[in-house]
Amino acid sequence: MTSGPTSTASLGAWASAHDLAVAHAASEVGSGPTGARPKLRRLLAGATVTTIVVEHRDRLARLGSEYIEAVLLGAGRRLVVVVPTEVADDLVRDMTEVLTSLCARLYGRRAARARANHALRYAAQPVGAA
Repeated sequence: MTSGPTSTASLGAWASAHDLAVAHAASEVGSGPTGARPKLRRLLAGATVTTIVVEHRDRLARLGSEYIEAVLLGAGRRLVVVVPTEVADDLVRDMTEVLTSLCARLYGRRAARARANHALRYAAQPVGAA
């Protein structure tokens, strides 16, 4: 499971180089806060999936990837993170992820509001006054 700039093929190559058989590769762009990740849900539900490889831990889940890893371990499965996190302190990492998510939502709303205001101003102009 990967999202972002790294391709599924390069993760597959990494897995093959580390003697992991790749039976299924999935790439998904999803929103962490909404949980709309159908491909991830299928991977987690699939009993035949024994190992999930991700480039970075936050590509699996913004928050709570440790819980997903614990559930996988309890089921005799595992999570492999190719690039370990750069920030060693979990609290700092978690706060950074929360702030990143909140900022993205805030700036997205501002941009949408600005576009809407611009459209309303443009629509209020007389025809031919562009």
